[in-house]
Amino acid sequence: MNLCRGIQSSRLTKYRLCAGNAQAFSKNSILIISTTKLSSLKLDNLCRFMHRKHNMRINDLIKPISDIYEDYLHDESHVVGTADSISFPRSEAELAEILAAESLRGRRITIQGGRTGISAAAVPHCGHIINMSRMDRITGMRMDGTCTCIGGSAGMHMDGSADMRTEASVRFHIRLQPGVTLAQLNSCLSQKCFDTSGWDTDSLTVYAAFCTAPEQFFAPDPTEASAAFGGMAACGASGARTYRYGSVREHISALRIMLRDGRTLNLRRGENFAHQRLLKMRTDDGSDIELTLPSYNMPKVKNAAGYYIADGMDAIDLFIGSDGTLGIICEMEIAILKRPPNICYSMCFFSDEPERTSEEKALAFVSRVRADMDCIAAIEYFDARSLEILRSKAAAGALADMPALPEDYHAAVCLELHNECSEDETAQLLNAGDCMESAGGDPEDVWIASTPSAETRLKLLRHTIPESVNEIIGLRKKTDASISKIASDMAAPDGYLTALMYMYRSSLAASGLDCAVWGHIGDNHLHVNILPRNADEFTEGKRLLKEWAEKVRSMGGTVSAEHGIGRLKTEYLTIMYGEKHIREMSAMKRVFDPDGSLGAGVMFAASDPEILQTADGGA
Repeated sequence: MNLCRGIQSSRLTKYRLCAGNAQAFSKNSILIISTTKLSSLKLDNLCRFMHRKHNMRINDLIKPISDIYEDYLHDESHVVGTADSISFPRSEAELAEILAAESLRGRRITIQGGRTGISAAAVPHCGHIINMSRMDRITGMRMDGTCTCIGGSAGMHMDGSADMRTEASVRFHIRLQPGVTLAQLNSCLSQKCFDTSGWDTDSLTVYAAFCTAPEQFFAPDPTEASAAFGGMAACGASGARTYRYGSVREHISALRIMLRDGRTLNLRRGENFAHQRLLKMRTDDGSDIELTLPSYNMPKVKNAAGYYIADGMDAIDLFIGSDGTLGIICEMEIAILKRPPNICYSMCFFSDEPERTSEEKALAFVSRVRADMDCIAAIEYFDARSLEILRSKAAAGALADMPALPEDYHAAVCLELHNECSEDETAQLLNAGDCMESAGGDPEDVWIASTPSAETRLKLLRHTIPESVNEIIGLRKKTDASISKIASDMAAPDGYLTALMYMYRSSLAASGLDCAVWGHIGDNHLHVNILPRNADEFTEGKRLLKEWAEKVRSMGGTVSAEHGIGRLKTEYLTIMYGEKHIREMSAMKRVFDPDGSLGAGVMFAASDPEILQTADGGA
């Protein structure tokens, strides 16, 4: 017998609505009423009883901030914020209850995942933190047999550039919650071992096919393995392999979103498109959302700055890269690919000569391999200062398994090569040697890594450089606490790489600032890390970053290629798009979040930025 059926009081209906999500609450109501002698309670007492029970549950979910939650006030940007409370939902129902409670309290909400971002999007701006790390289950799997285009649908990258590489094979899609980390997924993929408890019959059937299929991998390969997939989607993350496979965006096939008011959206790629700049969506409760998209045109480069906007765009792309400002990702589906049988790395070093610097040779080499080699998954660059940092770490015994790095190596380009067989691999390595020679390098100045252990050691070098830079800044902060690292995340279109590097080098030389440059040179995307020694150098570095943003915009580039805008780069987003388009973005956000409480201060400048205290900022 349904004991709720006979209760029709408008007061109870009003309570349910003001308490928040009606569906989640009604389930609790049935439990409460069914264990109570209804005939002995007046309706008012019943409402008070239910209200107390509901408050007890909310108090279990929402915890006041205390010392034990101190780590949740910052992310890898080392910016420290403030918050009143925090919650760790384990289910969509709990998330709905938390949102409803916070709506009544009128507080700002910051969404967190693994807190590995470096633009401070996950740093709270007072109010409440919703940390999604405990929604960490892989919930299912499906497959299709369509022709998969690498780097975007219909032979196009998401930025509009053409890419005709395709793989005609079965493609698996994995359904997971936002707290699942890249390391967690990679472990399951490499071992072909998933926890399938709770999976539906169709998923189990696909899982059986997956277990007998060739090894699979998540192609974009973001740098930080502890990153959560919800965060990767929220910031539009990329990785070294974005050069070949595109960003995380291209590999997301479905999203389930909870809006600020508790309504949910199910979005599957290829099912809902805008008509020019008019986009319509329908929530799961049948209500319609209609919005006019901003009028700006995105740069045709690797880009993570602002909302993804394009004529006729897929609705799913609006939420990818939105930095947690439009809705909360409850579940997502990602596509995986067959792992190439032969993966190897070629670290190519260059030396200075009187007539040509090592960096000039490296730029010529990059231009040549981009034109002549079609098996490259990633092209990474390391400048002289970066190599100097590695030598210092090796001298301190931190890189014991690595060969000695000769003093005359002043620049390096690392190629990641994906091939179907060892014969192809050999041919491509010889091709890379020819490219080195034509660029003025010596084909003998190369390290090759073709085993998993060698790959791990080579990747350690890439991680060691930013870690060491942070250590340098940490030491310098002891003499001047006002300074922090200043880092660029800009990218320019093809054809502007040399101009981009000249812009960096000429202004840095004029200022005398200490810096290290590394990054995804194949995408014309370099991380210039300025290491100030004092407050004056910090001020000069900030001035240079603003100057670079304006120049990169004039090239048709972006102020953020992979890290997102977060809280730290709102000024640069305005430089990139202008005040008019910022207002358009803000107006669109209000359609989903009328009071602006979701991710307040992320992407658009907060009204009270003094709440944030920079402890050791950077990007």
